[in-house]
Amino acid sequence: MYQLKHFFCLILLVVFTNAVNASTLNKVLESGELRVGVSLYEPWAFKDNKDKLIGFEIQIAKQLARDLNARPKFIFLEWADLISALEKERVDIIITGMAITPERALRVSFSNPYASAGIDIAALLSKTEHMNSLDELNNPKVIIGVVIDTVPEKLARKMFAQANVKLFKKHRDVNNAILKGEIHAWIESTPIPRHLALEYPDKIDTPLSKPLIGYKTGMAINKGNQEFLNYLNSWITARDADDWISSRHKFWFESLDWKKDNDGSTVQ
Repeated sequence: MYQLKHFFCLILLVVFTNAVNASTLNKVLESGELRVGVSLYEPWAFKDNKDKLIGFEIQIAKQLARDLNARPKFIFLEWADLISALEKERVDIIITGMAITPERALRVSFSNPYASAGIDIAALLSKTEHMNSLDELNNPKVIIGVVIDTVPEKLARKMFAQANVKLFKKHRDVNNAILKGEIHAWIESTPIPRHLALEYPDKIDTPLSKPLIGYKTGMAINKGNQEFLNYLNSWITARDADDWISSRHKFWFESLDWKKDNDGSTVQ
């Protein structure tokens, strides 16, 4: 009898937990607000010269919220804090160019991919122009900058195990470090390295003809939200079919036109 009662209580706990988790989509629909976790870095999400929030992921989140008849509320977080903030229900969803990885999938549920990206290298010319191959970066005297808890960090540790891999919490901190000559190279998602090289051609080089590796990005939500996940996958399918996502991705990642329009007037 005790075992049967114990089993019944466990069943109720599972059902109750699933009901609570599954209510996220309903909460968004009822409140009319979608809380979006983002980490600020160009061209995914950043503030223009008028302090207006713009970027590829900002457009994605705004359109998603609009289709849900909700308003987006952006919660700015350090990259390393994104998943824990989701788990603590400080945000409803993460939309910030997050790579889909098996490790992260143990903690969150990913939507279908809505964009592709790669990992590239930005090299400081004054420290690396004498190097003839990537192997020369794998040296204890070489300092490679990466943002903590990212795919670039894992790749840097794997490919350049002998180098000094320096961790930063923010993308802008690595950006400043390489421009100040504090590190030899920055391993980061495309198109950041190439954009940096275009802005500072006398200081920065991108020695690779193609990215080191590629990856897919997805939206992340808490586990147990199957209805929400179904909606997100349907939304991505529809917005991919009408080429809306691809056109936005091309604007932000394949050109620097958005820098000319940094008041955000034509990119919202």
